[in-house]
Amino acid sequence: MDDIEFITTADGSHTLRHKRLNETYHSVHGAIQESSHVFIANGLQYFHQERKVDQVSVLEVGFGTGLNTLLSLRYASANAISIRYHTLEPFPLTKEIWSQLNYAGDDRRDVFQSLHEAPWDRETPVTPEFTLLKQQVSLQDVHLKERYDVVYFDAFAPSVQPELWACDLLRKVTDRLNAGGVFTTYSARGQMKRDLRSLGMLVETLPGPPGKMEMVRAVRS
Repeated sequence: MDDIEFITTADGSHTLRHKRLNETYHSVHGAIQESSHVFIANGLQYFHQERKVDQVSVLEVGFGTGLNTLLSLRYASANAISIRYHTLEPFPLTKEIWSQLNYAGDDRRDVFQSLHEAPWDRETPVTPEFTLLKQQVSLQDVHLKERYDVVYFDAFAPSVQPELWACDLLRKVTDRLNAGGVFTTYSARGQMKRDLRSLGMLVETLPGPPGKMEMVRAVRS
């Protein structure tokens, strides 16, 4: 845990700060608020309500703490839809760290544990509504064979990991989106928006979560 510091954010939920990178995993203004706003409300929920489907496939770039995954599972359960969830994480957290995170509450502690303890590289049913595939691999190295309805782009910030925000890697994930599929991210970087438009995406700059003015959602035409 030498490189990791726990932080309680403004909404009472934890985030982590990577000391060497001097970067937090979520907004200090509210980890759950940020994930709920950017990835659930403006990604998963938006797609579900627009398309009125009962099955959704999600690709997440950056499993991290497992917060986006947990919130997606909750959404599936609450809305009676099935989600196939594929997440990439080259540097998984240890149990010593993730077991101290306060996202789940007593009623979902076992589910949160199941997400982290699910085997790597094998599709695993976690609940009747939610199937998880975790891969311990970088976006650069992964071979994406499936197609997706929603992409959560939750890499560390462009200032910290600029290579992950390069146009060729944005293309790698947007090319795997179905027609009408949604790409969502907390970043509103100008170059990223220009690159997404060059890839044929319809780009919207939306109000960000608490503490952040803007975020981006892009839809494949």
